[in-house]
Amino acid sequence: MQNYLIRNIAVVNEGATTVQDVWIKDSRIAKIAPNITISGNYTEINGEGKHLLPGVIDDQVHFREPGLTEKATIYTEARAAVAGGTTSFMEMPNTKPAALTQELLEDKYAIGRQHSLANYSFFMGVANDNVEEVLRTNDRKKDVCGVKIFMGSSTGNMLVDNYLTLEKIFSSSELLIATHCEDEKIIRSNMETFKNEKGDQLTAADHPLIRNVEACFESSWTAIQFAKKHDSRLHILHISTEKELQLFTNMMPLEQKRITAEVCVHHLHFTADDYKQYGNLIKCNPAIKSAENKTALWKGLLDNRLDIIATDHAPHTWEEKQQPYPQAPSGVPLVQHSLLLMLEYVKKGALSIEKVAEKMSHAPALCFQINERGFLREGYFADCVIVDMNGSSAVDKQNIYYKCGWSPFEGHTFPAAVTHTFVSGHLAYENGRFNEEVKGQRLTFNR
Repeated sequence: MQNYLIRNIAVVNEGATTVQDVWIKDSRIAKIAPNITISGNYTEINGEGKHLLPGVIDDQVHFREPGLTEKATIYTEARAAVAGGTTSFMEMPNTKPAALTQELLEDKYAIGRQHSLANYSFFMGVANDNVEEVLRTNDRKKDVCGVKIFMGSSTGNMLVDNYLTLEKIFSSSELLIATHCEDEKIIRSNMETFKNEKGDQLTAADHPLIRNVEACFESSWTAIQFAKKHDSRLHILHISTEKELQLFTNMMPLEQKRITAEVCVHHLHFTADDYKQYGNLIKCNPAIKSAENKTALWKGLLDNRLDIIATDHAPHTWEEKQQPYPQAPSGVPLVQHSLLLMLEYVKKGALSIEKVAEKMSHAPALCFQINERGFLREGYFADCVIVDMNGSSAVDKQNIYYKCGWSPFEGHTFPAAVTHTFVSGHLAYENGRFNEEVKGQRLTFNR
């Protein structure tokens, strides 16, 4: 594997930014120091004026393979992720077939090993009738990121609404339990009410009223009651409401929390007012809600009630999204542009670049107990990204790498650029070019 020496770059790591040299050797960060001198063969990169961040770890993506490959594949979406500075991902089980057995789960790992340019892990899926199969994952907790429970229905129809199933999983799983929390009874009741009132005139603007604040809060509250009862390790995905923030604490370090929470970039960026412009393109579950929720989410992120920034990257074809609201599927492609979006908010003064590294890299590594990743530390895997905060990135059809071929950011120019992405020491992406001869690695966990 080729070795690299990055000169005079602003290293963003663990709350500080310092200008250093960084030596990458044999997949690892060999040294971080001023004025490194080495011998042998290596490639030198001039980092002057640029920043080096730990690679983004996205703990929630839907790459659609197997079975839904008209929307996306592990190859295409991992490639898009790397172009955007995401070096590791954890992918959800609602594929076709769903990852509900150990054998089907390993089939996904085999695809990742053959085709993923980024590092990878895959969640074991929970259904109402596969508890014993899920608990077999206890024997594999060092190489599986977690188990996923859909407590609200979404793509793949993996709704778990049997309280006996939930009781068994929360009482017996030794892995992190990740939940999608929306109360299905509330959603169905709201949908019936809106259908009776508006008939076939429903639009995407009705989505946050149907999948409303109460549906999110009630489901999150329920998951937390199970977790507290059994002292389970619970991670609630894509928090979207101000009301849910009262369920989480910032009174202890992340490493000590048994219950953690994630916020997604689209809930930090869009509001319900944006349905007028984007319609079904930003239809997602849980829904993007009114502006006061966005304001509260930013506050919860900055005061550490919300622990992780992720994407819930969930592509669908353009044609699917053009259907009427009731038929259009929920989900937004985001993984290529998540870091750029957060860096735009850095330029706006909403958060620091050190906070971006904390919430998109350090915190996922700590939350999931990922081995030797998520930080720029000597001896750790060289998962890192060079960004030019004085550059720009215009989003258009020619540089959207998602298989679906569209993005809600099309036509927008981000005021920063990803120039280089290293995955386990391999320079996987450089200024619009991919180096695909080396694949990403399977994530392992310190449990």
